[in-house]
Amino acid sequence: MTKISIIVAIYLMLALNIAAETKVHIVYLGERQHDHPDSVTESHHQMLWSILGSKEAAHDSMVYSYRHGFSAFAAKLTDSQVIQLSELPEVVHVIRDRFYELQTTRTWDYLKHTTRHPKNLLNQTNMGDKVIIGVVDSGIWPESESFSDKGLGPIPKRWKGSCDSKQSFNGSTVCNRKLIGAKYFISGLINGADESNWNTTENPEYISPRDFNGHGTHVAATAAGSFVSDASYLALGRGTARGGAPRARVAMYKACWHLASIGTATCSAADMLKAIDEAIHDGVDVLSISTSFPIPLFPEVDAQDAMAVGAFHAVAKGIPVVCSGGNAGPASQTVTNTAPWIITVAATTQDRSFPTLITLGNNITIVGQALYQGPDMDFTGLVYPEGPGASNETFSGVCEDLAKNPARIIKEKIVLCFTKSTDYGTLIQAASDVFNLDGYGVIVARNPGYQLNPCDGFPCLAVDYELGTDILFYIRSTRSPVAKIQPTRTLVGLPVATKVATFSSRGPSSISPAILKPDIAAPGVNILAATSPNDTFYDRGFSMKSGTSMSTPVVAGIVALLKSLHPHWSPAAIRSAIVTTAWRTDPSGEPIFADGSNRKLADPFDYGGGVVNSEKAAKPGLVYDMGVNDYVLYLCSVGYTDSSITRLVRKKTVCGNPKPSVLDLNLPSITIPNLAKEVTITRTVTNVGPVGSVYKAVIEAPMGVNVTVTPSTLVFNAKTRKLSFKVRVVTNHRVNTGYYFGSLTWTDSVHNVVIPLSVRTQILQRYYDEN
Repeated sequence: MTKISIIVAIYLMLALNIAAETKVHIVYLGERQHDHPDSVTESHHQMLWSILGSKEAAHDSMVYSYRHGFSAFAAKLTDSQVIQLSELPEVVHVIRDRFYELQTTRTWDYLKHTTRHPKNLLNQTNMGDKVIIGVVDSGIWPESESFSDKGLGPIPKRWKGSCDSKQSFNGSTVCNRKLIGAKYFISGLINGADESNWNTTENPEYISPRDFNGHGTHVAATAAGSFVSDASYLALGRGTARGGAPRARVAMYKACWHLASIGTATCSAADMLKAIDEAIHDGVDVLSISTSFPIPLFPEVDAQDAMAVGAFHAVAKGIPVVCSGGNAGPASQTVTNTAPWIITVAATTQDRSFPTLITLGNNITIVGQALYQGPDMDFTGLVYPEGPGASNETFSGVCEDLAKNPARIIKEKIVLCFTKSTDYGTLIQAASDVFNLDGYGVIVARNPGYQLNPCDGFPCLAVDYELGTDILFYIRSTRSPVAKIQPTRTLVGLPVATKVATFSSRGPSSISPAILKPDIAAPGVNILAATSPNDTFYDRGFSMKSGTSMSTPVVAGIVALLKSLHPHWSPAAIRSAIVTTAWRTDPSGEPIFADGSNRKLADPFDYGGGVVNSEKAAKPGLVYDMGVNDYVLYLCSVGYTDSSITRLVRKKTVCGNPKPSVLDLNLPSITIPNLAKEVTITRTVTNVGPVGSVYKAVIEAPMGVNVTVTPSTLVFNAKTRKLSFKVRVVTNHRVNTGYYFGSLTWTDSVHNVVIPLSVRTQILQRYYDEN
């Protein structure tokens, strides 16, 4: 090879190296190998230097060093560099950065979570005064009254956090004894290949902890908002707004950012992992994270799920992590955040509705749902666009196609349309299209149970298909159909029924079906809380939002109070307390249904243990406790390697042979996804009630299944706080079945400690295994 050709080859190699696309990856190393955070970071730089060849290259590549709760770093890497790092023995795995989605005054009365009794949970804990709730979300609007520190004592001395000062956010003035921490993390987003040109000109945002779209403010206020008297929204009633733990302190970790291109916020895994790492260091007591990632799910530790990794280390350090179950319901197997160390939350309605009366020209009155506070609309022309027209005209009663109708059909009329869409934005768009065609209002017939939003004073009402069909038949029955619309009323209490929200994601878990998810449910529909002035639905400082994003902080606020009352309880014990004491009817005693295409009675895959009951959870009697060793057994049972588990927990781990059964994980539930004939399961309970308690088992067996418990009586005393028992489950079915549901209750006549049973017979699988 000539000298010239060698030079050309070198230049080609350099050019290829430069051209190689770099993307943000998270290099996960498990538990910290150094006690001092600076030493952890230095080890990260040295590892990166060894691959990239220089300190300067390592420095330029590094995005984050995770050095408090665990050891990892985020860096801009090429595919070949990822391969080299993955081959290093100290690396557990390398995760490609990915993006997560963000998922009232009446809520606490509905849950009977009030201050009226002097010995209730709120009063016993001084409303959470000593507890710090960390919220990983889209930031915070600190000027909201919900974050007033009036009447609060000094900040807990153990707090190590701080308030960042950057664009439109002066941490030294806006933070106080309520909002004690505010940080932001954006490096993962701006270094992502798809968002390398991200800027505030194209994306109106605050590069600071300040909240642009109001989601984070709403979540934080729901969990821990201070008392705000005379709060209201669109004049739909007034009351005192507050969070679940109204005197708890708030620390906001902004890791989610508004993107104008998609009209919502997105959260980089690298940024979220850094937020969790900082929260662990700062000293939060509870983490509330209202984000999730769509199906398919990834293994909790060894692959793509950065959320589960961060949550594991938080829980290992005694910090409960409460996450949203997702908004992909009512389809089954859509629940996310399914790791067994996470408290996963579903969403329900509450006993409040917003009836809006539609009176037809034949004097029949139909009750729709809306958030309309405009004037009474007297009898006005009513139309459903259909029928023959001119050759160049299109008539369509499909909500998504209303804009295609000729203006003369819509003008000065109320329009009826039908949609199959489950997206609440469909109603907003239909209203916009009718408004632009000079229409006076829109009635959208859709699947029942989806959230409501106002349409800027324009009448936009929702009805179900049955009522929509009644209106359509009336229109077709007369030459001049008319209707009038009255402003929305607010109805609370009976006869409004509680339902699992249509959008709430459902179990079973698609990655570990033996782990019941969701764990618990809470109100998540039309939740009133503080928001940002940039919020489309901002009204006097508040807005109503729906989603498991809203039910998650309801549970986080209650978890914070339980943590205050029982500071030595583990995250698993707290989870057990809320699951085993939950309402399986609504608080008034009526059954809970699950909204969807076919409404049915709710089951554990809809709401876990049920609807959270804070007062009962404070005194559960027994808890199903777990610690790191139990989670290690879970990891062994589902096939993680000894080496990856060892690095995760920083302790030599050798999984047993045969490996443990995932069915024996000490959850406050029993889920058997593939019962061929019979199985025996072990559980252990810890007495947290009176010393001399005696509990007896009460079994509600799933249909066609025999369940026996041994022993059937548990006797506790001063020396015996923990007792184990076995549950033998035998199927009588001779064909494959769906899931059948039941329960196992331990009762001492004062406490009823209830865990759900879910069993599916799979005879065919046994046949294939044997043949």
